[in-house]
Amino acid sequence: MTKPRRGDILELVIDDLAFGGEGVGRVSGYVVFVRGAVPGDRVRATLVDARSRFGRAVIESIETPSPDRVEPPCPYFGRCGGCRLQHVAYPAQLAFKEKQVRDCLERIGGLGAFELRPILPAPEPYGYRNKMEFTITSRAGPAHLSQATHGGRGLADPAHLSQATHGGRGLADPAPTVVGLHQADRYDVVLDIERCLLQSEAMNALLDAFRREIRARALSVYEADAGLLRFVSLREGHRTGEAMVNIVATTPDVEALAPLAAELARRVPATASIVLNVNAKKASVAVGTEEHLLLGRDHIRASLGGLSFQVSANSFFQTNAAQAERLFAVVEGACSLSGDETVLDLYAGTGAISLLLARRCRRVYGIEVAAAAVADAVRNARTNGIANCTFLAGEVRHVLPSLMRDGVRAEVVVADPPRAGFHPKALHALAALGPDRLVYVSCNPATLARDLGALVAGGYRLEWVQPVDMFPQTPHIEAVARLRRAP
Repeated sequence: MTKPRRGDILELVIDDLAFGGEGVGRVSGYVVFVRGAVPGDRVRATLVDARSRFGRAVIESIETPSPDRVEPPCPYFGRCGGCRLQHVAYPAQLAFKEKQVRDCLERIGGLGAFELRPILPAPEPYGYRNKMEFTITSRAGPAHLSQATHGGRGLADPAHLSQATHGGRGLADPAPTVVGLHQADRYDVVLDIERCLLQSEAMNALLDAFRREIRARALSVYEADAGLLRFVSLREGHRTGEAMVNIVATTPDVEALAPLAAELARRVPATASIVLNVNAKKASVAVGTEEHLLLGRDHIRASLGGLSFQVSANSFFQTNAAQAERLFAVVEGACSLSGDETVLDLYAGTGAISLLLARRCRRVYGIEVAAAAVADAVRNARTNGIANCTFLAGEVRHVLPSLMRDGVRAEVVVADPPRAGFHPKALHALAALGPDRLVYVSCNPATLARDLGALVAGGYRLEWVQPVDMFPQTPHIEAVARLRRAP
């Protein structure tokens, strides 16, 4: 059979999920990726992108649904870029993620002699996020999925959607200010999200109050280099229930926003902090160059692993705190601490892992490139009365060799690098340090596999890998790996 052409209608049996969550089908060996398809589906799909080695198709109809296909509970599914796996039963999501980790370790890392532990499911597959960031705009997408779905199956066709979006060249009627999330693959279109299933009902109530108030007050929205409001970020303190509203605007117009803040606090009494971040730049980022307190404190309080944390507007904190506690328990167990060890925490963030491990060892050194995160870590250590933690600002590849020159040695290293994994020089410095035990926390199975392969080649033995589902309904997956220096 010749290679399919763009526009061909194909009959496909979906046999796998790709790393981004797309279904995978094949025509005489030619790989076709199909968004919204589930392994076990038999579909008719139109090929919209035909390349030499693979193609992409959109579903016309689902002839036979997979046993693992479920009805997505969210009305925005298929258009919103936030969730891509709601149509997959949760046990099947877990199996897909566990398989993804194994495939990466074997194919990319060339690893085989290790234990892959069963994936750790999240206690709550919905309502788990304690931070959500929403865009404020007048460019709204269609109000409901049924208005712009392809094939009546909840699978959005971008070509069809482009005819039904405000701010493109479709509907001419003006839309009210919307507060929402970007449409998948369309950064210029924002869906007005009335209720997000990934955050708690308390945060949805706060989102609703915010939307109603900015509409009632006719506050301007940043469009074409003019207007006030740009983003709003909502945070909720784990185990405390305290709420924070972080408004990102173009100017420090406290006079216009203070009445809004007062009304939000009245309507949602759990609101403990409302801040204004100012971003006058064209760059569309929800971080400001200056901060003004509109109401309450400049932080909220959260609890994690029995410790108290002060979470400010722009500081990092685990977005799924309930599952983070389980992940940190895995990390702590992997360290096998007796109480006499020195531990290095690389890419320490705001110090959560460092502070949790400090209760079980002699001393912890945390290294983090972001100075603001280091300041938060120091403050969190002080809040919890922990004195055996030292936090250092700088890149791991520079700070780690400096510590070694100062005579610091560590029996245990914990590393939680960004998605890109270790910088080669940082990996070289780690090998020179030669800790007995290494615990690697990763949010990217591909770079985890690459780095583990290098560590094994450098004299470490990979003992086990524990996948952890931190973000249900999305393709993202975390994993914890334990390595030991070979004798």
